[in-house]
Amino acid sequence: MNQFNLPAYLAQSNGPGFRILNPALSSNLQNTNGVQFFAKLLPALINLAFAIGAMVFVFMLILGGIQWITAGGDKAALESAKGRVMNALIGVLILFSLYAILNLVGLFFGINFTQINIGALKIG
Repeated sequence: MNQFNLPAYLAQSNGPGFRILNPALSSNLQNTNGVQFFAKLLPALINLAFAIGAMVFVFMLILGGIQWITAGGDKAALESAKGRVMNALIGVLILFSLYAILNLVGLFFGINFTQINIGALKIG
């Protein structure tokens, strides 16, 4: 125990002071400062957003296709289905444009926003 009565796994002594560790984080994240943690968090969040956007696109495209098939002769339902499919296509176009802009900005500033490097596992 230490002067604040923290368990050993929470407090790590570094000379006169100590550092509070989060046991929920892996060991490679416990030893990072705020900037290093943010540098690892940002690509993960960007990749998560792209994955969610791609799943929403596929879901909306399938939903629009089903709505188009089941519209029958109803013009309002057919227009609604066309609008849904068109919105899904516009959304994926925006997603691709955002990906291209991020890569362009990353190339200009020398930062790779869309790459995660976790040991042997490399995504991006």
